[in-house]
Amino acid sequence: VQLVESGGGLVQPGGSLRLSCAASGFTFSNYAMSWYRQAPGKERDRVASINSAGGSTNYADSVKGRFTISRDNAKNTVYLQMNSLKPEDTAVYYCKAVRGNGYWGRGTQVTVSS
Repeated sequence: VQLVESGGGLVQPGGSLRLSCAASGFTFSNYAMSWYRQAPGKERDRVASINSAGGSTNYADSVKGRFTISRDNAKNTVYLQMNSLKPEDTAVYYCKAVRGNGYWGRGTQVTVSS
């Protein structure tokens, strides 16, 4: 099982990034998927989730209206489009396959700074 995040980097406040998480080694289309983030010295918090078919999503209040989660089951990939980024969005972002104990990726760093 492997989840590999990509797309992180340094962006100015107000900018955008799109994160990707490529899955392998399990039946991706059977799993809901979530994005989490962890800032230095803080707990890992859920940012967004999407059901297995992609028809239902939900978001943390802090990112509603700015972030969009989506998935492509044909490509075994989940995405997080992040717009209007703020310095407080700076964190390591992780994807998680949600079923039972689930599976985690290793994360990608997002830094929002001028």
